[in-house]
Amino acid sequence: MDMETVKLSQIVEKLAPELSPFLTPRELDISIVLRDGLALLEPADAMEIVQHSICNQQREALLQ
Repeated sequence: MDMETVKLSQIVEKLAPELSPFLTPRELDISIVLRDGLALLEPADAMEIVQHSICNQQREALLQ
């Protein structure tokens, strides 16, 4: 499968909808590049992506 770019919101909606209320609109709008596409993503992978995305957003906020 080829790489696929999706919004974090798509990952959350598909694999971890319970996390949606805890994420900001800005976080949900982050573009994520998936090496093997959304179809092969596992729930544990989704949790890791969400964690890294939140950390990166917080880091950027601190740098501003």
